[in-house]
Amino acid sequence: MTNIEVNNIKICFDEETLRFTLYKKETEWKWKESYRPYLEYEDGSLEFADAATITHERVESGIGTGIRSRYQGFLVKGKEISYEFETYVWIEYATEDIYFEWIPVCEEGLEVKRVYWPGAMAFEEKREDWYTLLNCQQGLLIPNTWETELGAIVFDGFFGTAGGYMPWFGQIKEGEGCLALCMTPWNGGYQAEHPAGGPYTHASVWFEPSLGRMDYRRIIRYTLMSQCDYNDMCKCYRSYVNEQGKLRTLKEKAEKVPAVDQLIGSGFVHTGIKTHVRENSDFFDKDQPDKNKHLTTFAQREAQMRELYKAGVRKVYLHLDGWAQPGYDNQHPDYSPACEEAGGWKGMKSLADTMHELGYLFGIHDQYRDYYLSAPSFDEDYACRLTDGTIPQHQRWAGGPQSYLCATQAPHYVKRNFARLRENNIELDCAYLDVFTCNEGDECNNPRHRMSRRDCYEARNHCFDYLMSQGILPSSEEVNDWCVPSMVFSHYAPYDFMLREPGSPKYGVPVPLFNLVYHDCLIEPWMMDRVSDEEDYMLYALLNGGAPYLLRDGAYPNFDGSFETVGLSLREDIRRSGVVSELHEKVAKCEMVCHELVDGDYEIHRTIFSDGTTVTVDFRRQTYEIVYGIDRERKEEKKIG
Repeated sequence: MTNIEVNNIKICFDEETLRFTLYKKETEWKWKESYRPYLEYEDGSLEFADAATITHERVESGIGTGIRSRYQGFLVKGKEISYEFETYVWIEYATEDIYFEWIPVCEEGLEVKRVYWPGAMAFEEKREDWYTLLNCQQGLLIPNTWETELGAIVFDGFFGTAGGYMPWFGQIKEGEGCLALCMTPWNGGYQAEHPAGGPYTHASVWFEPSLGRMDYRRIIRYTLMSQCDYNDMCKCYRSYVNEQGKLRTLKEKAEKVPAVDQLIGSGFVHTGIKTHVRENSDFFDKDQPDKNKHLTTFAQREAQMRELYKAGVRKVYLHLDGWAQPGYDNQHPDYSPACEEAGGWKGMKSLADTMHELGYLFGIHDQYRDYYLSAPSFDEDYACRLTDGTIPQHQRWAGGPQSYLCATQAPHYVKRNFARLRENNIELDCAYLDVFTCNEGDECNNPRHRMSRRDCYEARNHCFDYLMSQGILPSSEEVNDWCVPSMVFSHYAPYDFMLREPGSPKYGVPVPLFNLVYHDCLIEPWMMDRVSDEEDYMLYALLNGGAPYLLRDGAYPNFDGSFETVGLSLREDIRRSGVVSELHEKVAKCEMVCHELVDGDYEIHRTIFSDGTTVTVDFRRQTYEIVYGIDRERKEEKKIG
């Protein structure tokens, strides 16, 4: 056993089992008993202990001290290979953070698929004050006593996707916490397990190759905390982001493009012009062919906007789907001209002009990942190519067969397409670049434009940055840690249960982990559906100090949260939207400083914003209370329904 100690932090390393135990004072964090460090390759797996030669040494530098281990030579299919890697686990003097580094040294002889290291902590006490935090969409808190089994995490927990808005997870037991932060998140993710009723939750990290090779050092930083809760963990991560220079607030973005201030407090209207589902699409309904085609003219949408204005709505953002000739989700990235049968460029310009006449904001749906084979400029040479030479394809969406556009090309298409919109005098305030912030970064092994996942995220941000440089507010499907410096708003940033069938059991307590870090950096519209007599999503919109969906027509039925819910009148939609908009006007640029479960009740939540505004919602009674901050002494209390 080797021990390393710095002040209150200690590492214990068992050279026989290769397992680590971490301590902060008397609090112990040890790997679960059954875990053995291992990696997977195509035909099997290898434990670290299978290495022919294993050496360990103490290391001390000017910044910290730790244990370096080297693993050399493995037997695969009866043949010894020279594959070699190191691990380095060390304590930083300045912060007392603990770093776990996995370092490839020689990758000959083995194509690794995943590395599972470090391991999950033993977390076995069936107690409510033992809980796990997962950044699955807006955030999830799983007490060890939670009765519902944790289901599959979207995108397999890939960091940088809807399954991992932020690259960290945490566990707290009786006020003592362990925060695991992935500092190299581009090719990694997390996995978690919680059986029905507990009595444990296990969470750990995995890493996969980049362009066929592990290639670079992978780092997880553990911060051991005392007298903490999930708020403290979120603020710890916010400090980390700020240290990286990536905390870009709405206040800063509004200084660059003032339209940010107009978007704050707007009611979001999501609707479309043309639907055209091709016969070779998985969504094609052969039994009800009328569902595959639909058209609403620009003039009809113009009349709809005037009706909203007549009804008293003064701040609206219109997100317009399917505005081009091919129809929604068709022929990208070759999407123009404007839909002729809906009124063409002239009709679209009239709609845009009407929006501005009414004081509203206008934006369009666009797409630069799905690369449709029906696009006139489609060229397989610019589709993402895997390391085995294959090009992934599917036909899920309305436009039928597609591959993925290499993101190195996306900024060029954005410039081309938005130049065409300008040529036709379409004045845009906002633009939505679909799926960029929901799906994982792509990789491309074409030597003409080779791209790693990290490169892909940078290219996506370049698209957002270009729009901002043109005075257009950029958005995408969901939110994500990597896009915060460049993006202004999203389509939504929901809790994971909101995208499942209403009434589905929750995998844990929904808590706003993302907003505790980034509330003052992005605008998030929230679904306002009254899904049943027992659940109203308006309460989540208020709790999160977000923008409201005034009207929302999902592009695909029973998908991405677009389920049939309790219908409300337009007048009632406007009233409810107005309540949420008023709060959003007040707190959009405020940090969410605290979230709490009042008296430990999972059904009563409270958020506090940096201006002193407090929002309390009771999900059991379907009520809310808003107490405004220091510069507006007013209180609002209401029962929904």
